[in-house]
Amino acid sequence: MNIKKESEYIDNHFSNISKEQLFNDLKECGLKTMNITPDNITELKSNEVFVFGSNLAGIHGAGAAKLAYEKFGAIKGQGFGLQGQSFAIPTKDENIQTLPLYKIENYIFEFENIIKEKPDLLFYVTEIGCGLAGYTSENIAPLFYHSYKLPNVYMPKRFWEVYQTLTKRL
Repeated sequence: MNIKKESEYIDNHFSNISKEQLFNDLKECGLKTMNITPDNITELKSNEVFVFGSNLAGIHGAGAAKLAYEKFGAIKGQGFGLQGQSFAIPTKDENIQTLPLYKIENYIFEFENIIKEKPDLLFYVTEIGCGLAGYTSENIAPLFYHSYKLPNVYMPKRFWEVYQTLTKRL
């Protein structure tokens, strides 16, 4: 994985959005009323879903994926999608190699389309890609650009901090 190349992807991604549009979108999503994913999730209510980073092989053997498998219904062999009270977003391929950001972003777009159809569920996004996949919050948080506007999505505090930093730069 070439972190410099991947960081350039993020810069290019946001260069296609006007600063005014980005600022307005960030204000619209309510930085004052941030939906923050709780730390150390160990149990969920029936309408809550644990969103974790996975691999396309669906091994779920470490980190948040292991927790999703052991406690929240993640299914071995299923690397993407809603599974019990969990939702897998791939950050690694079938060979457990880190996916490039543009591929992770495609899975995030699919995630967003699916959860728009499930307004009765609350989705707790964890810091996907920021552990075993080797990315940082600065790499991953912008990929959830549209998710911040959804009322049923909760984001990690570090992702919100990235968005606050972006607004300060505008």
